[in-house]
Amino acid sequence: MPISFSQPTRYKRTLFFLVADIVISMLTIYVAYFLRFNFDIPNHFYEGMFLMMSIIIPIKVFVFWRFKIYFIAWRFFGLNEYKRLIYAHLIVYTLFIVIYIVMVKGMPFPRSSIVIDMFLSLFFIGLLRISKRLHIESSQTPPQKTAIIYGANEQTSALIKSALNGDLDYYPIAIMSSYPHLIGTYFSNIPVYDASKLEEMVQNSDIQAVLITKKFEQKELDNLVSKIHKMGIKEIKQASILKDAKKNILKDVSIEDLLSRQPTDLDSKVIEEFICSKVVMITGAGGSIGSELSRQVVAFGASKVILVDHSEFNLYSIAEELKEANAVFVMKSVRHKDSLKASFDEHKPDIVIHAAAYKHVPLCERNIKEAIENNIFGTKNVIDLAIESGVKKLVLISTDKAVRPTNVMGTTKRICELYARAVSSKNTEIVAVRFGNVLGSSGSVIPKFRSLIEKGEDLTVTHPDITRYFMMIPEAVQLVLQSASIAKGGELFILDMGEPVKIVDLAKKMIELSGRTDIDIVFTGLREGEKLYEELLIDESDLKTQYPSIMVSQDKAVDIDELILNLNELSNSNEPLAILKKIVPEFNHQLN
Repeated sequence: MPISFSQPTRYKRTLFFLVADIVISMLTIYVAYFLRFNFDIPNHFYEGMFLMMSIIIPIKVFVFWRFKIYFIAWRFFGLNEYKRLIYAHLIVYTLFIVIYIVMVKGMPFPRSSIVIDMFLSLFFIGLLRISKRLHIESSQTPPQKTAIIYGANEQTSALIKSALNGDLDYYPIAIMSSYPHLIGTYFSNIPVYDASKLEEMVQNSDIQAVLITKKFEQKELDNLVSKIHKMGIKEIKQASILKDAKKNILKDVSIEDLLSRQPTDLDSKVIEEFICSKVVMITGAGGSIGSELSRQVVAFGASKVILVDHSEFNLYSIAEELKEANAVFVMKSVRHKDSLKASFDEHKPDIVIHAAAYKHVPLCERNIKEAIENNIFGTKNVIDLAIESGVKKLVLISTDKAVRPTNVMGTTKRICELYARAVSSKNTEIVAVRFGNVLGSSGSVIPKFRSLIEKGEDLTVTHPDITRYFMMIPEAVQLVLQSASIAKGGELFILDMGEPVKIVDLAKKMIELSGRTDIDIVFTGLREGEKLYEELLIDESDLKTQYPSIMVSQDKAVDIDELILNLNELSNSNEPLAILKKIVPEFNHQLN
């Protein structure tokens, strides 16, 4: 098949440089002689000049080929590539001298012409190689930034292709890999180096960014990012391929990337069997957890979803997102039992997932009765209606703040757990799932810090030792559905959240990722009801299920009749804190 010269290819580029190097080498040897003899070459030296050409040019082509000079992308020729060109020239002229001494005798030959030719060759061949980069960087379009790609895989190839096409703001000059069999090879003419040499590469080159294509565990990525920042590089990107578009996108390494922990036992099949073809009602459907529950329930094939939320804005947002789904959007509060009953009667859900709750600790401290009404009695309404309507399974979303609570919000959620476990039903399986903070939920610490950083304001942390658990919302929601799918009724499941994170370390990391040096951390003191650390377990004897990320609590259920009497007393009490303490003896109210 004939080669088309309408578009550049690797073969055409190699052929171009091969011919160009031969022509340049002939000219530089001639000019070297011309300069050596003060612009008047004696006739008897022409034979030596042509002999020099006949020896040096084949050697040069061979050595350049071995040094992969012909495989360097034109626009990516830089300092490291020029060093390689210098080494190649030193070998070429050393070999020429050896061949001349051993094989050629009696031929008139000025030795100084070798030195002159070598410098001329380095200058003109190097100038040709770097010409395209100089042209691009001097053009009106912003120049691409020199970058190192960390990782050698399919994404690396796609990223380089995008760079060669001018679709990226970066041009990679090196690839770092930890795989020995790849070191010394090339990806689209870009060399692969040992990953342990990253710092050396950064020190010896004008590197402006690192593009990460390798998949890392959370701690590995955190360590790598810190290491790169210490080298003085602030611009760190992660590459990912869009499945639909099949092209590379680059995004900043975010705090979510450094904190997120992908559970290894996610089981989509069991969730699909649980959700598929069912009518599912979700309360609090427009919130951070509720909206992700809504998305996943639709994705897992529910025949119909009834999305309930008292917030017009939240309900509108999820309605816009899921307008193509078979969904009903109900603007109601779980506090209004009669109104909610109408929705149960109309839609007859098979599964109810109760995510509606007031969750912000300081607000609940200042609005105790509202928190009790919404969280406790709203939950009781949903559970009672689910039982009355013959719902097959009800899932209660709970929180780590329910463990040995020190605030009103956590205590209300603990009472919800107690009621869910104590109430009996022959036809409805009731299960609660407890987990910690999710990354990026509305009003949580990460969006707050991000907003302060964007404004250039100091980050406020309540205490140097305060810690919290974190999990990505999609993974937490999938584990909730997975827990519900294996539940038999009466269980309190607890999700493995990994290791707790110090909030001050989180703040430092977010400042580091932002690249800013003008932001400090200010300690403000613990807020009302705030704990230094959260717990997930009440009883250390809690058992694992068939999934390591899901445990089931072993604490005993309370007497339902006594609990209902206490709840009736709570609904009419002017001293709700005393009744909360009566129901949850471990409630240790911290006013700070």
